[in-house]
Amino acid sequence: MADNGSDFTRSMGIATSGLRAQSGRMRVISENIANADSTAPTAGGDPYRRKVPTFSSALDRTLDAHVVALGQIMPDQSAFRVKYEPSNPAADASGNVKYPNVNPLIEMTDLRDAQRSYEANLNVITATRRMIQRTLDILKA
Repeated sequence: MADNGSDFTRSMGIATSGLRAQSGRMRVISENIANADSTAPTAGGDPYRRKVPTFSSALDRTLDAHVVALGQIMPDQSAFRVKYEPSNPAADASGNVKYPNVNPLIEMTDLRDAQRSYEANLNVITATRRMIQRTLDILKA
């Protein structure tokens, strides 16, 4: 028969790892959004490059369970947006200005997905805490 105490601990540990991973994902997305309209600090230089969070799975030996973690933050190698703005200080010799390869619509969609995943993990923790409390209430009676 399984030990319910360790099952509860394992559930909460796995959900907590999800909270941490999604929180990190939201931080990266926020950075992308904040830099969406920035330009290069020098004329003709490259602007901010969008970052893409990845996830990894690892065995947590204390929980004896696989947990998720924020993996490497990878640069998005897609092309920068280019606009002809010869009066802009960041313009190159041809008058073109490079803008980050950040699409705010994609970032907002990714942010909403991260929020939903975060909330789902939070719901697991809340439900597990309620089950633990109900179990203790039954054992007291």
